[in-house]
Amino acid sequence: MYAPRNADDTYWDIEYFVPALGKKVKVIDYASACYVRTSWSSLNPSDGVYAWDDPNSKIGKLLKGAQTRGLPIALRIVVDGRDQGQNTPKFVFDLGAKYYLENENHPDGQTPYPQDAVFRKYYTKFITALAKEFNDPEKTSFIDAYGLGKWGEAHYVVYEDPKMATPESTEKIKEETLDWVTSLYANTFTKVPLVINYHRLVGHPESWGAVNPNSERLLDKAIDKGYSLRQDAFGMTGYYQNWEKDFAKKWNFKRPIIMEGGWIIAPGKHRYWTDPSGKYREGHDEDVRKGEFDLSAEAHVNMMDFRAGGETESWFKSFDLVQRFITEGGYRVYPDQINLPQDIKSGKIAQISHRWQNMGWGYLPNNIPQWNYKYKVAFALLDAKGNVKKIFVDRQSEPSAWLKGAAASYKINAKVDVPAGIYSWAVAIVDTTKENKPAIQLALDGDLTAQGWIKLSALQVK
Repeated sequence: MYAPRNADDTYWDIEYFVPALGKKVKVIDYASACYVRTSWSSLNPSDGVYAWDDPNSKIGKLLKGAQTRGLPIALRIVVDGRDQGQNTPKFVFDLGAKYYLENENHPDGQTPYPQDAVFRKYYTKFITALAKEFNDPEKTSFIDAYGLGKWGEAHYVVYEDPKMATPESTEKIKEETLDWVTSLYANTFTKVPLVINYHRLVGHPESWGAVNPNSERLLDKAIDKGYSLRQDAFGMTGYYQNWEKDFAKKWNFKRPIIMEGGWIIAPGKHRYWTDPSGKYREGHDEDVRKGEFDLSAEAHVNMMDFRAGGETESWFKSFDLVQRFITEGGYRVYPDQINLPQDIKSGKIAQISHRWQNMGWGYLPNNIPQWNYKYKVAFALLDAKGNVKKIFVDRQSEPSAWLKGAAASYKINAKVDVPAGIYSWAVAIVDTTKENKPAIQLALDGDLTAQGWIKLSALQVK
């Protein structure tokens, strides 16, 4: 769920009528994260002052509002001022940061040079403070962790006056800047996923053209630091072409991909019916939604974006696609076979075999560095009141290896050293960094305990 930067916290309660259901629904009930693409200046209006510390600030309320409604936040911080005005705090320029001004008639459109020492000093201070607050998987779904260029989309980045730039200087500054900014985020946000737009001109002073020969290498450098992927032009087949598809394929099931649609269907915005695919009819935004969905399936994305305003409403008119993503998209993991003993003598070894499937086209990204394989299959013994008396973690289980159409089987020996009595077996995917608490919702109907364990069969311990 994607909030406009000027929204207030009631935005998270927005409802749309769903023709297929004949009623209104809350968008947030179909979301797993609340995404805010906002400016550095809105979060850090003056040196050392941060909006999340101010309970009365609009952006602070928006961020807190997502948390109070039970969803984590996701952020992209924009610094470029060419289209949106003062995105970098004024105090940074007052303190001497060098900048580019594209149009003197818009003096608030300053765009900082990201290699400038003053810019880096205060941006580093800000990102460090941001991480202190949001480097927490309970609060944060992911950080869109590049932020340079127009709209923070990692293209059309300005490093010097275009009249003075040379190809050689651009490539040198571009790579050094990407190294700096990705290292900054990777070193401060260690517990939540980081993503970067896999753009064919990543970090370049242009928005579109032939693939830059350095783009893949630069993106790979970010990924090697722990970055995952997103793309902001799904459905725009003139922009999302073979290079983008091939890059996604290269990283499928190694890093998760987040999708954002490119076309805006609101009247007077984009001429989506001119898309080279020829699949979008004017006045038929459902065609655009279907095009985005199909490309997302091809890229095996883990997350799709409702975007904001009319785009969101359009998705709920094409509600069948929302339902299909719930069923088919991302990861949908469950055990399809579990063999457990029904009785055992206390202190003896129980042999457990279990097999897992993934119905989703994506994967459970347990392998990203920020998660570091922390999710594992576990079995528990529950007493008659549902209290956990013993947990057995299968350290060999690896959810990131579970792909659609390929079952994964495991065996574990569990010493049942509990007093004699009647217990219930239960299963979950647990977070091994949080005392083995259930952490991943399984695509499984069953008797779910308040703690998140799914009850299985009874066990008599003698």
